[in-house]
Amino acid sequence: MSQRTTTQDAPGYPAEYAERYRAAGYWRGETFGRMLRDRAAAHPDRIAIVDPGSAPGGADRRAWTYGELDARADRLAAGFLASGIAKGDRVVLQLPNIAEFFEVVFALFRIGALPVFALPAHRESEIRHFCAFTEAVAYVIPDVEAGFDHRELASKVRAGVGTLRHVFVVGDPGEHTALRDVARDPVEITDGPRPDDLAFLQLSGGSTGVPKLIPRTHDDYIYSLWGSNELCAVDEHSVYLCALPAAHNFPLSSPGTLGALYAGARVVLAPRPSPDVAFPLIEREGVTLTGLVPPLALVWTEAAAATPYDLSSLDVLLVGGAKFSEEAARRVTPALGCRLQQVFGMAEGLVNYTRLDDPYETVVTTQGRPISPDDEIRVVDDEDNDLPVGGTGHLLTRGPYTIRGYWRAPEHNATAFTADGFYRTGDIVRQTETGHLVVEGRAKDQINRGGEKVAAEEIENHILAHPAVHDVAVVSMPDDYLGERTCAYIVLREGAEPLKPLAVKKFVRERGLAAYKVPDRVEFVAEFPQTGIGKVSKKDLRAAIAARLVTAQH
Repeated sequence: MSQRTTTQDAPGYPAEYAERYRAAGYWRGETFGRMLRDRAAAHPDRIAIVDPGSAPGGADRRAWTYGELDARADRLAAGFLASGIAKGDRVVLQLPNIAEFFEVVFALFRIGALPVFALPAHRESEIRHFCAFTEAVAYVIPDVEAGFDHRELASKVRAGVGTLRHVFVVGDPGEHTALRDVARDPVEITDGPRPDDLAFLQLSGGSTGVPKLIPRTHDDYIYSLWGSNELCAVDEHSVYLCALPAAHNFPLSSPGTLGALYAGARVVLAPRPSPDVAFPLIEREGVTLTGLVPPLALVWTEAAAATPYDLSSLDVLLVGGAKFSEEAARRVTPALGCRLQQVFGMAEGLVNYTRLDDPYETVVTTQGRPISPDDEIRVVDDEDNDLPVGGTGHLLTRGPYTIRGYWRAPEHNATAFTADGFYRTGDIVRQTETGHLVVEGRAKDQINRGGEKVAAEEIENHILAHPAVHDVAVVSMPDDYLGERTCAYIVLREGAEPLKPLAVKKFVRERGLAAYKVPDRVEFVAEFPQTGIGKVSKKDLRAAIAARLVTAQH
């Protein structure tokens, strides 16, 4: 049997803070299982989940009501219990954007077992680590997704992880167990989770090494849902398109699928986020809001001019997951005809939004203000001294939905959190007089060029203003003399005239930048490598240019 979750696995909120957050009404004493039960009781026949399927024209479309999703979660929870999965057990969940994702998640929530949210792009190295590190008892997968057979991966992992007793498969199970065969008649669950219990484990967004695991409680995460709903005007009439991988924090909670379900709204699942898939869904399902990472937002704005589909139902586009440059932000409303809402947050907790009634200039030039009045923000220098408003420094935060430590990582927690519980986000920001944050970059994206600090995002914003440029990523490259120099990777707009590196440098120089900020090297590429959620993988770009320099030297 796996070891049950203990208080040593993840540092909890100090009692005085927990009392404060309950007294303020942030923590309402709800669990996810009770949330779904209450929505199903209030409006059992309202559509909760739309899975458009893969057949042309939506011929295999599935629509589950709140009553049906609730009943399915009950039956699957009973089946999981019969399989020996119990409260506190960990279950690695790696499903694409399909209706079964929510059936499984809410079944585990009912039991008090902890989903461990893996992304569809993860492969053997990551999955083996997640299963072994969490001592997972089960692993839930599709049969074949995007040409990859997850059953073969599961067989390899199961052979090497002693606690992994079950592999449940959506579709053809092969040598494993079909998820459809697990459900049983519902049973009463007398020892379900408490609101302050852990609800699930998420993956950190770190760009180095294997992701750390982020423990979230029912109390803290549900607050982030309804807090987001209030700021994004999500109600029972909203239709949220889940375009990004469903397991990622941004499409889960900002306000995301779980926020939409909390509001009694409708969730539409997009199998892929590309315009050819998403635009017909927006028209057919009357989608009112969705969330994208910056590279996808750029693709959508480019594609909108030529689309035959009616996008007029789309009211709000949330863009987050990485810094959205001002130049790109200004393209959204003219191209898509909807309002832009910038989001800056992290799976560890803190989420900032521009408000729907913010001035336009605030929306396109900042990444928003925190959800909660009790989100504490510090902007500090390298010695942890607080900086005045407008100063650029490291972002530290604590609050009613920001964790106090990673799962089973005491050594890392000692450096990632201050002694009084502030989380070191790794972001470089400045705060405006209105409390809005402007993200200047990641600490590791501050390129140290011979002692001069170059913010990658600043250079990217200038290059992106060039009419021929679709997207850009500036990274560091090693240099024997200066330590680091800058390399700008550029994707040109479709149909644009070719550019030469010298023309890019001249363009940047003529925009009035200091000479040391002009990119030392310019590389043109057809596309950027991406992380599992669709962000630009600067880690891979840095590795590519470093390898090219080594090759050139030989």
